[in-house]
Amino acid sequence: MRSLLACLLLSGSIACTATNANAPAPASAEAHAEGPLPFIPDDYARALADAKAKGVPLFVDTWAPWCHTCRSMRAYVFTDKALAKHADRFVWLELNTDLTQNATFQEKYPVEFWPTFFIIDPREEKALLRFAGSATVPQLERLFEDGERAYQGGATGAEALLARGDALYGERKPAEAAEALSLALAEAPADWSRRGRALESLLMAQYGAKQYVPCAQKAVVELPRVPRSLSLANGVLNGLGCALAIPDGTPEAADLRHALEAKAREVLAPPAIDMEADDRSGLYEVLVEARKQDKDTAGAKQVAQEWLTFLEGEAAKAPNPEARSVFDSHRMLAAMTLEQPQRAIPALEQSEKDLPQDYNPPARLATLYRLSGRLDDALAANDRALARVQGARRLSVLSGRADIQVARKDTAGAVKTLEEALTFAKTLPSAQVSPRQVESLEKKLAGLKSPAAVPGAAP
Repeated sequence: MRSLLACLLLSGSIACTATNANAPAPASAEAHAEGPLPFIPDDYARALADAKAKGVPLFVDTWAPWCHTCRSMRAYVFTDKALAKHADRFVWLELNTDLTQNATFQEKYPVEFWPTFFIIDPREEKALLRFAGSATVPQLERLFEDGERAYQGGATGAEALLARGDALYGERKPAEAAEALSLALAEAPADWSRRGRALESLLMAQYGAKQYVPCAQKAVVELPRVPRSLSLANGVLNGLGCALAIPDGTPEAADLRHALEAKAREVLAPPAIDMEADDRSGLYEVLVEARKQDKDTAGAKQVAQEWLTFLEGEAAKAPNPEARSVFDSHRMLAAMTLEQPQRAIPALEQSEKDLPQDYNPPARLATLYRLSGRLDDALAANDRALARVQGARRLSVLSGRADIQVARKDTAGAVKTLEEALTFAKTLPSAQVSPRQVESLEKKLAGLKSPAAVPGAAP
């Protein structure tokens, strides 16, 4: 399922020190190696050459260690033995976008959502298909078919329009992709087997084109035509994500949000739709955001309590620490919504013990400790995260450090940390730095330097 909230560029890759750029990847980087598909790690040139030599398309999984959906795919989907029969169908490449060595790929094929899967024609280095978010094994198999069909050519009718929409989205032309995908839905028969997939892709393209109102409206109209299935859940999530992005003051925003919120509750209600726990968690996340947009604090907390109870149950069933860590970030968000950050602390402490090379548990613990008033523990956890972090994510950890310093009334320290972060951002590949993240850091720094933020300063 494709979450439009959790793994956006704004919350995504941010930065890495020169000394850390080539540090060993966290334990999660080995997840593909345990699966049935022969993924090549972090070597686009080698994978491209192999695909050209074999005369097959290149399948690329762009992921990041901080992305819970990426980790869910690696722990629960790409390890499925049912995928073994597809091993020779593509050349397989995995790229950790936290690593500066992968910036060249991101310059050519920008990543805005995590994970994003590309199917690339190695003959022209052209993206035939770009699919953002998670997928089940059957959904992946459909993507394989669609990618091969685009590679071979010859599709007609709605199938050709779907292939065109996929290619346009792969070329970062979301408005044109949305037009082609809308035509595909209009021309296709009612029982078209790819209707659900085409709707998901259409809503994602409309979101990428910032067509938030048309996206939410399309979801309201089309979702009743989709059977109770994972495609329905995906469409609800994407449609509600668009509704939540509609600018304040837009007349139809509340009605669209409420209609899609009701559909999300239907999807979560029995009978259960077969989907990964991380996907179900994404629906809880957008429901919390919908309640917050209505300024319904009590309603947001009620959903968050259901969400956290669900996550705690799923984490208890996880087969190993890596799989359990999939739920860490959402457990943190649910606990913060409840204003009970301490409820997520034991889980994050256990993850840090189990995954000692992973920077995410101490980075998240630093936030939870800060919110719990444990400022010395927060600073120590942030130190541990900074010692482990790699890739563009370092900016986020430094931003968190400044928050801790502000809470400790160390304004000078916070200013120095933010200046360090902004200086460091200038050294990074542009494809791996979020302009919105830099803008946020600059705004935070300006606020700390204002006279009102300096004790004893003149008004």
